[in-house]
Amino acid sequence: MRIGILGGGQLGRMLALAGYPLGLRFRFLDPAPDAPAGQVGELVVGAYDDPEALRTFVEGVDLVTYEFENVPATAVEWLTGQVPAYPPPRALEIAQDRLSEKRLFEACGIPVPAYAPVGSEDELERALASIGLPALLKTRRLGYDGKGQARIEDRATASAAWRQLGGVPCLLEQLVPFDGEVSVLAARGRDGSTVVYPLVENEHREGILFCSRAPARLDNCRLQEMAEAYARGVLYELDYTGVLAIEFFVVGGELLANEMAPRVHNSGHWTIEGAETSQFEQHLRAILGLPLGEVNPRGYAGIVNLLGSVPPLETLLRVPGAHVHVYGKAPRPRRKLGHVTVLAANAEERERRLARLLEVIEHAGEPLPRA
Repeated sequence: MRIGILGGGQLGRMLALAGYPLGLRFRFLDPAPDAPAGQVGELVVGAYDDPEALRTFVEGVDLVTYEFENVPATAVEWLTGQVPAYPPPRALEIAQDRLSEKRLFEACGIPVPAYAPVGSEDELERALASIGLPALLKTRRLGYDGKGQARIEDRATASAAWRQLGGVPCLLEQLVPFDGEVSVLAARGRDGSTVVYPLVENEHREGILFCSRAPARLDNCRLQEMAEAYARGVLYELDYTGVLAIEFFVVGGELLANEMAPRVHNSGHWTIEGAETSQFEQHLRAILGLPLGEVNPRGYAGIVNLLGSVPPLETLLRVPGAHVHVYGKAPRPRRKLGHVTVLAANAEERERRLARLLEVIEHAGEPLPRA
């Protein structure tokens, strides 16, 4: 069976690596001729909405999925007329618009930070009066890894923030004084069966996910139960098939939804070595209608993203319990070039191994992003 994947980044690459043991073949569509997934599968180079590229991409493909949520929903809708495509286009459309995303969470009974849509400077002023300060102004579309957002500390900086984001439709969101950030990864099969992985604790630096721990250090069964219920609610509402990630703020023992990703997710990379079934194999199982895999952790995992450069492999592999993944991407400041997972038998040993890993990365010459 050949699976078509919209997007040729590292997530598509890891999907293919998880699928080859299952006897699957892969074709990717990406605008970049050096997309890293092209190193492990057939790559069609073209725009996601180029009709000729789409026809070439889908020819001989049995099923389509995507690893990048900013592909045009219209392209996915066209593809669904040719072959099955998962997750459903509606999930993609909602995830591409922060306002639609917030409204979906609310419809599923999931709390979110206070927010207001903003379409002009006048609306921004009214929103600030309602939401209060400090606040975050976010573009409704095309924002990820800290892009497309500006922090507003006082009224004097509001106009500059509006101009910085280009005067496009935005969302003003309350800046939440959170106790931590977590994410939940869940999968739903074609038959409606669901599985949910343990909560992941995330640390963002300079707007980019830098480090994750699974299971999270927050020893709270109630948070896990809450996250599972919220994830299952979204999966059901969207009639979803595949892996879904939802990011939350932890505030006073409650979860406030931040955003979702209708695809495999950076915070789930720990599952490759750290869970009975990786998120990548799980996604493939789900969209193919295969039985979903077990999600039990194989110990205590921590991941660190390699941003901007990759230290020498011999230094990374000296860290006990380290598993290195290099994506084959050209170096660029702040770019995710790979990740390292450390595994340990307990939480204390995980912290020691993560500390050692961070020392190695810093000593290699690449400054760590600011906390």
